[in-house]
Amino acid sequence: MTPSGPAFNDLPAVFPDWSPYPDLESAARAYLRDPEVALDALGGVLRGATVLGFTLERFVNEVNGVWQEVVVCDGTRLVLWHGEDVPPSEGPPGSMTSSLRVVPLSAVTEVGCRRRLTRGGGGPVRVDSVDVYLLLSSLDEAGLGTVASEEASTLIRHDALRFGKTLDDGGAGQIARLEEFARLVASLVGRPI
Repeated sequence: MTPSGPAFNDLPAVFPDWSPYPDLESAARAYLRDPEVALDALGGVLRGATVLGFTLERFVNEVNGVWQEVVVCDGTRLVLWHGEDVPPSEGPPGSMTSSLRVVPLSAVTEVGCRRRLTRGGGGPVRVDSVDVYLLLSSLDEAGLGTVASEEASTLIRHDALRFGKTLDDGGAGQIARLEEFARLVASLVGRPI
């Protein structure tokens, strides 16, 4: 955000829907506050690779302002961009971080997708939320903990990527696009690259 841009608390809580846009650039320009920053960072890694699927997320919180994320699958890796406003106490007005992470699909060990379904009055079943996780072979943290028997044991937690959409946060279109993204990654995990 530029110093002349709107303050984070002036931004609407509901953002334009990116789900109708089939290509990454159009979706990012419709949905992200900082599409140029995201597309430039992603383009430096993708370098013309075919984007097979993607998902986008954005929200506003009162501490850090705008938080944005793009996750792209090009068939061999996941390329993640994350942009987040810096809290006022940690930098000049308008400061943000821009982070990039590349995860080879060979590092994804499990894909999970949980749908919450509702049925109103005997009518058709409707998906009202979806939660997706991608379990990675890398470790998030390891340390000592205690189990029920009070003995010390080593706790190991694998790194995971988590994504979620609801009817209130994204709507039916973004729920469907996230499910589509999860199916794409699931179809590629474990296959020879």
